[in-house]
Amino acid sequence: MLELLQSGGWLMVPIALCSVAAVAICLERLWTLNAARAAPETLLDDVRREIAQGETDMGTLRGLCGSSYLGLIFLAGLESAPRGREAMKETMEEAAGAVIHDMGRYLTALGTIASISPLLGLLGTVVGMIRVFTALVEKGIGNPGVFAAGISEALVTTAVGIGVAIPALIFHRYLQRKVEDLLVTMERRSAHLVDLVHPVADRERS
Repeated sequence: MLELLQSGGWLMVPIALCSVAAVAICLERLWTLNAARAAPETLLDDVRREIAQGETDMGTLRGLCGSSYLGLIFLAGLESAPRGREAMKETMEEAAGAVIHDMGRYLTALGTIASISPLLGLLGTVVGMIRVFTALVEKGIGNPGVFAAGISEALVTTAVGIGVAIPALIFHRYLQRKVEDLLVTMERRSAHLVDLVHPVADRERS
C-alpha cells in the first residue's frame, strides 16, 4: 500500500492532508452534533419542572441547561423572559443565530475537501501524462518502465483523490442534514418554552 501511494508522486501529499482533515472534521462534528449532547431530550421537561416548582434562579437554570446548543437558546430566552413574550422570542432567535453558525462550523471546509480532492487527482493525471510524453520525446519508446511510472502516477492520484472525495461528500451531506434536523427540533422545543413561560392567554390579555 505504501509503495502504491508513493507511486502517486508529490501530489499525494495534499491529497493525504485532505484525507486527514476530512476524517478529523467528521469525527469532531459527529461528536458535537450528537443529538443527546446538542439538544437533550429531557431538557424542556427539566426546565418545566423547575418553573412549576417556582424555581427561577438563573444559577440553577444555568446548571440545568448546561452548555448544549438547546440549553444556550433556553438560557437566552429565560434571561429575557421578564421583559415579555416578544422580547423572549427575539432574544432566543438571536441566540439561535449564533448556534446555527457554530453547528455549521467546518462543514464548508469539508465540502471544499470533497470538491478539490478529485481536482488534485486530476492534476496528478495531467502531471503523469506529461511525464509519459516527455519521456517519449527524450528516450523514445524503448524504455517501458518510464511510461509505466508516469501512467501509475496518473492513475493512483486520480483514484485516491476520488476515494477521498466520495466519503467526504457523503459525510458533508449527512452532517448538513443532521444540522437541519437538530434546528427543527430546537425550534419546536424553543417555541414550547416560550408558551410555557408566557402562555397564550397572557399574550391575549396583553
